[in-house]
Amino acid sequence: MARGADDIFRLRVGGIGEGARYGLRADGDYAPERGLWFDPEKLLVDPYAVEIDRPYVYDARLAARRGEGGDTAPLMPKAVVRALSDPVSARAPLFEPGGLIYELSVRSFSMRHPQVPDEDRGTLRALAHPAIVDHLKKIGVSAVELMPVTAKIDERHLPPLGLTNGWGYNPVTFMALDPRLAPRGIADLRSTTKALHGAGIGVILDLVFNHTGESDERGPTLSLRGLDSRAYYRHAPDGRLVNDTGTGNTLACDHPAARDLVLASLRHFVRNAGVDGFRFDLAPVLGRNDQGFNANAPLLAAMRTDPLLSDRILIAEPWDIGPGGYQLGRFGQPFLEWNDKYRDDVRRFWRGDAGMVGRLATGLAGSSDVFPGTASRTVNFIAAHDGMTLADLVSYEKKHNEANGEANRDGHDENLSWNHGVEGESDDAGVALHRAGDQRALLATLFASRGAIMLTAGDEFGRSQRGNNNAYAQDNAITWLDWAGRDRALEDHVAALAALRGAVPVLRDPTLLTGQPQKGDACADVEWLTETGQPMDDSAWNDPRRRRLAMVLGVAGVDGGRLAVLVNGDRRASSFVLPVRDGYNWVDALDPAADAEAWRRVEGRAVVFMSERKR
Repeated sequence: MARGADDIFRLRVGGIGEGARYGLRADGDYAPERGLWFDPEKLLVDPYAVEIDRPYVYDARLAARRGEGGDTAPLMPKAVVRALSDPVSARAPLFEPGGLIYELSVRSFSMRHPQVPDEDRGTLRALAHPAIVDHLKKIGVSAVELMPVTAKIDERHLPPLGLTNGWGYNPVTFMALDPRLAPRGIADLRSTTKALHGAGIGVILDLVFNHTGESDERGPTLSLRGLDSRAYYRHAPDGRLVNDTGTGNTLACDHPAARDLVLASLRHFVRNAGVDGFRFDLAPVLGRNDQGFNANAPLLAAMRTDPLLSDRILIAEPWDIGPGGYQLGRFGQPFLEWNDKYRDDVRRFWRGDAGMVGRLATGLAGSSDVFPGTASRTVNFIAAHDGMTLADLVSYEKKHNEANGEANRDGHDENLSWNHGVEGESDDAGVALHRAGDQRALLATLFASRGAIMLTAGDEFGRSQRGNNNAYAQDNAITWLDWAGRDRALEDHVAALAALRGAVPVLRDPTLLTGQPQKGDACADVEWLTETGQPMDDSAWNDPRRRRLAMVLGVAGVDGGRLAVLVNGDRRASSFVLPVRDGYNWVDALDPAADAEAWRRVEGRAVVFMSERKR
């Protein structure tokens, strides 16, 4: 191949047609201590490949030093020449800020679903099955967020343990989908997206542009490392790989070559599959340069202005482990951001920590302390793929990761969790009742929170990972959703919460609250009250023992129709008093036929929604 003036290597080869397989080889200096890994015995996958012929499988020979491992062609997938279909017709994203994002692993979500055909289980095609679509619609999903579906490789320590990476956060090629999830390549993502769009559900891809599976200096040479490691990975001045990700390498998103690859990948998924947007794992890497994180870095700026990307939903996981890596609230429009402060504050409140009522109110209102201005960019969540499930959060005080083969050393030690006196599974009816109540309270808190919310698949019906808070390597029954044994009562509760949130725009509105009437309103956009109906004053906000709160939301442009969210974090039941206006009364928003008095008895550790209606 010849290098052109634009620094792109080219070679025209005749007789190549649809379905042909190919790889690349590169020769040059071999000096890993200087970031140079050229080795002609390593067959390399084209980083711009849109399809590969088989999955990546780790083999120690892929990581052998030059001259020691032999030709890797028999071990490597090959890129496939594929003529893509006409681009998907452009359309605005279905998801809007304030909607419900449903995070799922394609494989674990569908492997045990009794109505999905065996041949489709564990693949993207499963998501288009009517039974899956019906479930998503039942719980009010606005968009599914697919955990990585691009081609990945297992970390080198997993095969000896008999484990595999089930989550996919270890990519090799950014555009080629993993053949195990998408046997027909991009066509599977395209058809599944079309089916979900037909049901009014958007598709967001969780993508990993912060590192690759080539890992550290002991990792395999598969693609970028063997082609131009210094262009694609960040290196320290002495030549060592920078590890701002904890995985051994960090993509050099400030380099034009890496930046162009990322943008080409994003455009590919919009143009050829019609996806609504993207969630970026360890997103500060996308804005890193030698000085640190820059929210206006060229790659982030390009996403905001690119003709194909500028209207897409963009979601940042706003932290990595590099210097200055915690960037919550700093990505700016139009990025939404995973809000771990919200997650931790809600957990602490319901765990029973003192002095949390103010923090809870801030989170319910959209986290104005994190997102200054007039609108929140929060993605509120209580549990995600990384960490304990919602059910385990109220059942385990400690992590239980023994199945991961690392003597329970992996995963976070502090989960802000509680177990109701028994660690793990219990036959005690009282313990089970308390745990079920806490799950309902946590879910109600999430659905009562303004701005976008995210629910992880299975948390709506009580899935458990047996206390494992780092289950990335458990591609088995620990992570596969148990559809047959799911808690249908809890699922119905989530469906009711979703229906209420869908019917009451004030819950979804990301506009930050002021405590004052807005234009055309008769009532303030929010009132914060004690259980006795009195305004929360400084002494109430600063009372470390306070566990009760009422949030009364006005409805913009409507004279009346307020919604009250009554939170009782105490173990004792309490009667809440709400302000009454002439011509109106209060009814249970989830059960309007219930008692319509101006007060409502809220059981201990519960959340109740009340709607103001004209008499």
